[in-house]
Amino acid sequence: MKLNVLTAIIASSVMLVSCDTKFSNTIGKTDPENFEYKVDRFADIEVLKYQIPGWEKLSLKEKKLVYYLAQAGMSGRDIIWDQNYKYNLKIRKALESIYKNYKGDKSAQSWKNYEIYLKRVWFSNGIHHHYSNDKIMPEFSQNYFQQLLNDTSTELEPFIVDILFNEEDNKKVNLDESKGFISGSAINFYGKGITDKEVEKYYSGKTNQDSDRPVSWGLNSKLIKNEQGNLEEKIWKSGGMYGAAIDQIIFWLEKAVSVAENKPQAEALKLLISYYKTGSLKTWDEYNIAWLKATEGNIDYINGFIEVYNDPLGHKGSYESIVQIKDFDMSAKMEVISKNAQWFEDNSPLMPEHKKKNVVGISYKTVIAASESGDSSPSTPIGVNLPNADWIRAEYGSKSVSLGNIIDAYGQAGGTEKLKEFAYDSQEVELSEKYGELADKLHTALHEVVGHASGQINKGVGTPKETLKSYASTLEEGRADLVGLYYLYSPKLQELGLVEDWKKVGMAAYNDYIRNGLMTQLVRIEPGRDIEEAHMRNRQWVSAWVCEKGQKDKVIEKIEKNGKTYFKINNYEKLHNLFGELLKETQRIKSEGDYQAAKDLVETYGVKVDPKLHKEVLERNSKFNLAPYKGFLNPVLVPKVNSKGDITDIEVTYPKSFAEEMLYYSEKYSFLPLEN
Repeated sequence: MKLNVLTAIIASSVMLVSCDTKFSNTIGKTDPENFEYKVDRFADIEVLKYQIPGWEKLSLKEKKLVYYLAQAGMSGRDIIWDQNYKYNLKIRKALESIYKNYKGDKSAQSWKNYEIYLKRVWFSNGIHHHYSNDKIMPEFSQNYFQQLLNDTSTELEPFIVDILFNEEDNKKVNLDESKGFISGSAINFYGKGITDKEVEKYYSGKTNQDSDRPVSWGLNSKLIKNEQGNLEEKIWKSGGMYGAAIDQIIFWLEKAVSVAENKPQAEALKLLISYYKTGSLKTWDEYNIAWLKATEGNIDYINGFIEVYNDPLGHKGSYESIVQIKDFDMSAKMEVISKNAQWFEDNSPLMPEHKKKNVVGISYKTVIAASESGDSSPSTPIGVNLPNADWIRAEYGSKSVSLGNIIDAYGQAGGTEKLKEFAYDSQEVELSEKYGELADKLHTALHEVVGHASGQINKGVGTPKETLKSYASTLEEGRADLVGLYYLYSPKLQELGLVEDWKKVGMAAYNDYIRNGLMTQLVRIEPGRDIEEAHMRNRQWVSAWVCEKGQKDKVIEKIEKNGKTYFKINNYEKLHNLFGELLKETQRIKSEGDYQAAKDLVETYGVKVDPKLHKEVLERNSKFNLAPYKGFLNPVLVPKVNSKGDITDIEVTYPKSFAEEMLYYSEKYSFLPLEN
C-alpha cells in the first residue's frame, strides 16, 4: 500500500513540475561550468544558489536516500512558520493569493514594495526578521493592502491586517527581561497569559529518573493553559499538534529506512520515526545516541525540533532539516582536528576541574548540503554541532559538520572591497586575502569540533537553560568561538599540517574577528536598536571585552584615520592570552551556572551599540550596495520514473527565481491547517 502511495506522490510531483502551466518553466537544469550563484536581491537580503558537487557519482540507492530525506525535511516546512508566529500561515496564504491573482498596475511603487515585503516574509519564514527578530513593517499603506485584498478576493481577518501595520507582537524573541521574556515575544511556543515564572516552575517540577542524564523537557511541545487554568503541553507528534505534517515526515523517513546505507543508520532512523510517533523525549535521547554512533556511510541528515534560540527561555526546539553528502577531500583534511581533540582540551586555559578527562566521539566532516528546510532555510548555518544535550556530549560526543558548498557559494558571490574599506592598512588586507578563507574554515572547525565539545558542568549544577536562562545560547556560542580563537594562534596547527604559517593565519583570524565583532556586523542592525541575536551578541561581547581589558597595554587600539575608525591589533600574543582568560571565565560561568556573571558579561559588552560608530559604519558600508544577509534557494530533486513507477534516476534542478520556489513549496508542502 505504501509503495503505491509513494508511486502516486512521485508521479504527481513529476506532473507538477512538467505539466502544470504555473510551474512549466520554473525548474530546469543548470550548467555546472557556468553556474550563476546570484538569484535575487531585495531589502537587506541577497538570495543565492548552491551546487551539489559529486551528485553524479552517487549510486541510485544513495540518491534515493537523499531524496527521501529531503522530502521528509520539506514536509515539515510549515511547522517553522507556525512556530515563528501563530498567524504566519494565514498571512502567507493571503500574501501569496494576492501575488498570484493581482491583475492591477504592477509598475506602481506600492506594488513593488508589496513584492519586496512578500519576499522578506518568505525569507524569514514569517513576518519577523530572521536575524533581528523585529516585525517586518510594510512600506505600503494599510489602505493599499486592503485594496489588494479586495481586488483579488483574498480573505484575511481584519485584526490580523491591523497587526501587520501596528506595534502589536512587534518582537519575535524578546530578550529584555523587564518586558517579560514570554509576554514580550511573539514566538508561538507558549499560550496566552503564561508568565516566565509559571514556565520555570512547571519545568523545574519535572523529575528525572537519572539526574545526570536529564531529559530535554519542553523541547517538542507548546505550553498552554487548559480550560481549568492549569498548564499542559500540546506535544508535536503524530496525532498531536503538527500531526498532519509530522505524518508526512514519518512517511518519507520510512522510505529512507528502506534504502539506508547500513544497519546503524537504519536503526537511528527507526528511532526518529518512533519519536515522531510517540513524542517521547526519552526516545529522542535514544535516537540522538544512535545517530551519533551511525558514523559510516556517505549520507547524513539533521531532522527534528533542535535549536532553542527562538525560545527566550531556552526550552522549545525549532523545526530544522539538513540533508548532507560527505565531502571526502575536505573531511579527510579536517579529521585531524577531531583526532587531536583531547590535546586541545588538555592544553586549554580552563580550570582543571572544568576540563573533560575523556573527550569522546567527536566526529567532524565537511559535507555538501543537498537540501535544507525549516529553521535552516533560506538562511542557513555554515556549521552545525549536535546533539545539544550536554550529558550526551559528555558521554557519547557529538557530530560536527561544516557545509562546504554553502561556504564556497558565499565565497563565489562575495568581494574584497568591503574588506579594504574597514581594514586598517594594506598589510591587514593582504593577510585576509591570503589566509582569511583558511582561517575562517579552521575557526568553524575548532568552534564546532573542539569548542562545543569542551568543558564540563560541575556535578549538581543544572543545565545552562536552567541556570543561565536567556543568556545560555550566546554564552555557549561565545565559549565555542573563544576555543577556536585561542587555538587559531598556535603552532599546534602547523605541527598538525593544517597550515603552513600559523602566525599569519592566526593574525588574519584575529584581524577579521575583531573587525567584524566591533564594526562590520553592525550593518545588520537598524539605528537605535540593541543587538538581539545570540551569535551577534557573542561576537561583540568577546571583542569588546578583550578590547577593554587590553587597553592598558594597547593590545587593540581604536584609531581614527582620515575621519574613519579602525581597530588595530598591536600585540597578537597578548590578545591570544586575553582570549584564553575570557575562555576560562566563560567556562567557569557555564560550569558553575553563574547567572549574574553571565548577565553582567553579556549586558555590559554584548547588547548596546555605540550610536556614533554605528552611524559611521552604516555610511561607509552604503557605497557597496551589499546585502548584509544572504540565503539560498534549494535545488529541487526530481525523480525520473519508468512505466512501472520505479525511480530510475534523480536529477538536480533549480527554480529560476526565489518567488517560484516559494510558491512551489506552498503548493506541494502545505500540510497543516492555518490554525494549530
